[in-house]
Amino acid sequence: MPTLDTFRPERGNLPVRADIPARYTWDLSDICADWNSWSESYTTLDAAIASFPRFRGTLASGPESLLGVFRAMDEMGALSYRVWYYASLHYDEDQRDNEINARRQQVQILFARQQQASSWFNPELLAIPLDTIRAWMEKNEALEVYRFAIESLFHEQEHVLDERGEQLLSYSGRFNSIPYDSYSALTTADMKFPEITLSTGERVTLTYGQYRALLETNRLQEDRATAYRAFHQVYADSQNTYASLYNGVLQRDWFHARARGYASTLDAALHGNNIPTSVVENLISVAKQNVEPLRRYHRLRRRVLGLERYQLFDIFVPLVEHDATYAYDEVGSWIADSVAPLGREYQKRVREAFAGRWIDVFENVGKRSGAYSAPVYGTHPYMLLNYNETLDAVFTLAHEMGHSMHTLLSHQAQPFVYAGYTIFVAEVPSTLSEALFLDLMLERASSREQRAVLLQHAIDSIASTFYTQVMFADFELQAHRLVEQDQPVTADALNAIYSGLLRDYYGDVIDEEPISQTTWARIPHFFSTPYYVYQYATCFASTARLMQDIRATDRGRSAEAVERYLSLLKAGGSDYPMNLLARAGVDLSQPDTVRAVGDELTMLVGKLEQELTS
Repeated sequence: MPTLDTFRPERGNLPVRADIPARYTWDLSDICADWNSWSESYTTLDAAIASFPRFRGTLASGPESLLGVFRAMDEMGALSYRVWYYASLHYDEDQRDNEINARRQQVQILFARQQQASSWFNPELLAIPLDTIRAWMEKNEALEVYRFAIESLFHEQEHVLDERGEQLLSYSGRFNSIPYDSYSALTTADMKFPEITLSTGERVTLTYGQYRALLETNRLQEDRATAYRAFHQVYADSQNTYASLYNGVLQRDWFHARARGYASTLDAALHGNNIPTSVVENLISVAKQNVEPLRRYHRLRRRVLGLERYQLFDIFVPLVEHDATYAYDEVGSWIADSVAPLGREYQKRVREAFAGRWIDVFENVGKRSGAYSAPVYGTHPYMLLNYNETLDAVFTLAHEMGHSMHTLLSHQAQPFVYAGYTIFVAEVPSTLSEALFLDLMLERASSREQRAVLLQHAIDSIASTFYTQVMFADFELQAHRLVEQDQPVTADALNAIYSGLLRDYYGDVIDEEPISQTTWARIPHFFSTPYYVYQYATCFASTARLMQDIRATDRGRSAEAVERYLSLLKAGGSDYPMNLLARAGVDLSQPDTVRAVGDELTMLVGKLEQELTS
């Protein structure tokens, strides 16, 4: 039940942070007690970085020397989490705060120095015969812990430069984040959100949260069109700047790929995790061959909504009247209930996250947009939301909770060196958490309208988490290939790629809107984490496979699947991601895994057609 200090955001009014009750904000004192404590941690890390070169030249001395260096790196790494996230999370509360931004940049500079101070390590380790190190590990149990870390480094040996080369590349660390930092400043701190007048006469400022809420809830196409065009005109007006920033990302990626001797930026992005480039290329190819279920859904939407013209700003509005809002204080217990199939201990941890102020809930002036889970080693994960009480916001909360439980289990089960997990696995627990929540909501639905709303959400989840992300991956791959083929990267070139992809995926089902060609500019992942988004799609396919067993009526089969799944979360980064998923029962090398998503979508659209037409 809602508590006495329940806070519900007023539609169209963006609060200042001080007006939001503390229980809806995260408590960062679990990372550092205060800024003085942060300064002490920063100083300690700075000293550790400065003294790290003393280990240079000692690795070949024997197993104890090598173990000592690994442990020193672990200590620096664990401290780095606290130093970075205390500043970074504070900054995301209000990105207009230049003082905190300066501290955040101070940490980035320190990390660049850390990279420089340790640039000798990989070349020196690789100069020792692997058989020698394996013999050391056989006799030294503590060093044996680092076996996968060592052998995965030798896997990358042909792409590791000599000491001088690694040192030169380390200097570029200071510049690597500049394109995204500039993009972030342009889209948050310096963003001038447009204000529009709706058909009712109401004035609305189109912040990220308010814009998405309007497209999801406003029944008038005229209002949705006004919001869509005004919101994206801000990006279109600066499209050349965005193209220039994105060109910086592409050129940086190609520079690092060539410097390390990779054939392509995609190869460079995947090689470290031992993932064949064919996984991404086949994902895109198979998805494009299976777009008919997606088009069938949008034909249904067009028919049910009764629209003569059906455009991208129409794809989020519910097909049935559904004015329900979801108070944050009500949904926490629902999410905890939904994860019951994963066991009582897992449920207990979810409840702790809600009770312990791990979550920063509502949008406020200056706050970073979107949502994420921050893996703060040594304490617990933190979640940033911009909760707006829509059904989508509820599922976003379930999504980020999945990430947080993955982090928690991995950090508790693994030594520091393997506590982090790869992006390739990361979206499995988040999408599986959403799937469990959907099952609960469908089970509790008491009317045809409720079932239709939930079925639409499930379908929209496949459309956005699978098809849209594959389309984004397609865009990234084509854009990176421009620089690989010495082609110019301009706003016109990027617009042409994106408009072509809209036609490839939607065909003539969605009527073209000229400004849609520039919407690539509002996708933060392109600028922050290249070659990330395809993993939403592979993880979605993995989740579908896992859920088949978890939902099984055979208790033994279900219990075994849950155990395999929890083992996957606890495994962290202790093996290559394809191997971890294989042990969990997922084989992503098979095209049928990708095709299964299209089959599921066909089934769901069929059910929705029955609910809406019977």
